[in-house]
Amino acid sequence: MTLVAAAFAAVALLASPVEAQSIPLSLGDAIREADQRAFSNRITAASTAADRARARLPLNRILPSARIEAGVVRTTDPIGAFGTTLRQRLVTPAAFESVKLNFPSAVTNAQGALVLDVPLLNGDAWLGLRAARAATEASEAAGKWAAVSIRADVVRAYYGAILAEAKAGVLAQAQQAADAGVRQVRAMVARGLVTKSDALQASVRASDVAAQLLSARSDALSARQQLALLLGRTGGALPTLPGALPDDAAVIALAAHDSAATEATVDATAATTESRDDVRAAHAGVTAAWADRRRAASTLLPRVNGFARYDWNDPRTVFAGQKNWTVGVMASWSLFGGNTELADVAATTARVNAARAGLDAARAHSQLERDDAARRLTLSLQRLTLARDAADQSREAHRLVQKRYDGGLATIAELLAAESASTGASLAQAAARYAVIDAIATWRRASGGDPAALTALDSSITTTR
Repeated sequence: MTLVAAAFAAVALLASPVEAQSIPLSLGDAIREADQRAFSNRITAASTAADRARARLPLNRILPSARIEAGVVRTTDPIGAFGTTLRQRLVTPAAFESVKLNFPSAVTNAQGALVLDVPLLNGDAWLGLRAARAATEASEAAGKWAAVSIRADVVRAYYGAILAEAKAGVLAQAQQAADAGVRQVRAMVARGLVTKSDALQASVRASDVAAQLLSARSDALSARQQLALLLGRTGGALPTLPGALPDDAAVIALAAHDSAATEATVDATAATTESRDDVRAAHAGVTAAWADRRRAASTLLPRVNGFARYDWNDPRTVFAGQKNWTVGVMASWSLFGGNTELADVAATTARVNAARAGLDAARAHSQLERDDAARRLTLSLQRLTLARDAADQSREAHRLVQKRYDGGLATIAELLAAESASTGASLAQAAARYAVIDAIATWRRASGGDPAALTALDSSITTTR
């Protein structure tokens, strides 16, 4: 290889997306990769972890706290100076002289202390803790729902990319057939068996197929890039995919199992809807809002807290000199705080109403999604049956027209129309098969199931590219 050729090869390698692996990626591996690396999953997981950490903040007014204090103070304040001398146990009869009491010399105090605060009765803190924990449950449920939605998106993107590759493959075969037809017709024109217009029509058909193939290959590359983005891959690493969609029998068998579940009773439907993580998140949101409203109301009640101190006071050294201790219990009751408490109660009451409305909306939306998914699943199965029959019939029609054309009983227009219909029917069958897969993933998500169940189709996929 010359240096110029090597340079062009290097540029082409850098310009093209990187293949992530030579072994085709299975749907199961794709879902596991998305669970760990998908951008939205990572963001949601971090957000949930932050909410879980924030839920522990109310503990600072529930659990005892201990701290160490140390400081040095120098003062000429009469009360401060005398009090400091008294704390240091250095008071003498001379300290009571009026001049020294009124105009004391500067006194230095090095103070050290161990302080223990013991909350005894703080209703707002306990209710705030409950509200925070319920909010964390809502965040966790929302995170699970987001992960389930990502799994459904991975199923669609994975098989959508395979469908795009399969479409390009069908069109590549169609182009080969069209090019062979052009060569055959031109040979027949040379022998005077057909007219030149037949050759022109065949060339037009071949050009049309070639244009479709270019578009299909571009779409296939875009689909693989979208899948890589959904999986959380960076640096242009594209997945290697199987060469075909699962066969009709496997897809229909899995869809038939889910289709039977769409005949559930109303009670079972309601139970399924309530099991969805987005509805569970809305439930937890209502619980959190109620707890927060009770927390706001409890701020109108008294609070009781205890404390204990152990102090050292010395003119020069921290934690030296004479020691003393103090213990106590303090009750406080805020009778009026500038309407702050009442405003908090009103705001939290409004949030309860909003959370209830959100729960009603989540239930209604989930029911709508479930019903729509059930209809889509049934419809997609019916359309796949029709598309499969149409593909078989179009292939047989193409074979018969080809046979008639070879015998001089059909025109080139008839042959090209039959060939175009056969190609279109094959693509429509693949699209209908993908629509069933999409409907299964949608149904699984809408009914509170796991779209990862479609990994059962991995065993029915041809792994050759």
